Amino acid sequence: MAATRTLLVCPDVARQPSRRTIEARLEEFKSLASAINLEIIDSQVVNVREVKPATFLGGGHVDTLQKFVEEESVALVLIDVQLSPIQQRNLETRLGAKVLDRTALILEIFGDRAATREGVLQVELAHLNYQKGRLVRSWTHLERQRGGLGFVGGPGETQIESDRRLLQERINLLTKRLGKVQRTRFEQRKSRQSIPFPIIALAGYTNAGKSTLFNVLTGSDIKAEDQLFATLDTTVRRAILPHKREVVFSDTVGFIADLPTDLIAAFRGTLEEVTEAHIVLHVRDIANDDYMAQSQDVNDVLADLDVTPEKVPFIEVWNKVDMLSEEELEVRRRHKSKTIPVVEISAHTGEGIDELLATIEIELGKTARFQTVLLPHSAAHTAHWLYEHGEVISATPSEDNEAIQYEVRVLKNKMSPFLEKFDKFIVEPKGTA
Repeated sequence: MAATRTLLVCPDVARQPSRRTIEARLEEFKSLASAINLEIIDSQVVNVREVKPATFLGGGHVDTLQKFVEEESVALVLIDVQLSPIQQRNLETRLGAKVLDRTALILEIFGDRAATREGVLQVELAHLNYQKGRLVRSWTHLERQRGGLGFVGGPGETQIESDRRLLQERINLLTKRLGKVQRTRFEQRKSRQSIPFPIIALAGYTNAGKSTLFNVLTGSDIKAEDQLFATLDTTVRRAILPHKREVVFSDTVGFIADLPTDLIAAFRGTLEEVTEAHIVLHVRDIANDDYMAQSQDVNDVLADLDVTPEKVPFIEVWNKVDMLSEEELEVRRRHKSKTIPVVEISAHTGEGIDELLATIEIELGKTARFQTVLLPHSAAHTAHWLYEHGEVISATPSEDNEAIQYEVRVLKNKMSPFLEKFDKFIVEPKGTA
């Protein structure tokens, strides 16, 4: 299928606070648009002194864009803001081309990338909720086509009636189906919780290199591309750290500035994998000029999930250091956290990976406690719990051969059931590992 001829418009709104420069915003918008099958004819920054309720952009800018659209046979105009339904409709009428905002573009990318059943359902539900507010009289159908959610192309092979009642019925049906899938995932998560291995979650801005690092840490070959939202579905793999401790690494969807509310809600279940983590690896593209703003965006979403360094140990992983000079890296080090461990790596070259693994082991040690348990033979049947839910360092017969003495390391989240089961057998609590 031929790529859609597309114009990118990045409004620079006066007096509107932003963490990013307009140049950085435009580059990110280009990257988003490049993630799907579009022929980008041009990208323009438009200065907006005052947001117009009818068209967002001023009349002069609209006229200029209309002329460009006509001369260049542009079929799609992407605007890097969230438009109201009325603004979108009016711009389509004035420009004579399909107009989509940032939210619609991200939904299109997610629709193209979601692979698991839950991911597909989540994206379609977010898409329908987005469209529900856009059922204006000038639309007679919601267009769909293969490979995405059908915003970009013309009328697709399958049409969904835009009638609100039918749309709501579809939303209700998807909600029920998603509920069933999420209950299954909840049961799977409960099963993982019964596994004694600590969970290490990778989180970060999209295209920070999480999937590449995940592959390095676990020996996997999941999709890892220099592309926004290459990973949408959570992937979990076991790995063994240098000192033989077994852990579970979890790779998650990347975050992005101004992620649509519906998508945050839709993927909340997927992101909740992070809430179960014993350690969060905040993977940062430290070579990106916008590294500070990206970091804040990620921390904002994690805080919304109630995942903060005060509640879960964080390690900041500064990825792509191979793309920086020592002078550039030194500038970034001036902003290094004083409370969170920072490890400089290149997932591409392998630089710093050994240091990262060592830091993970150190931080895991802080989340565990050593205990000595003297288990008489009459209670030997309970020893399996120590192996399944703790890390048994040694098991030796007592001097009188009437019991087995276990040196065991127990993670904080397992301490309550451990004490309930073995409190009377504990002979020498040793404190933090």
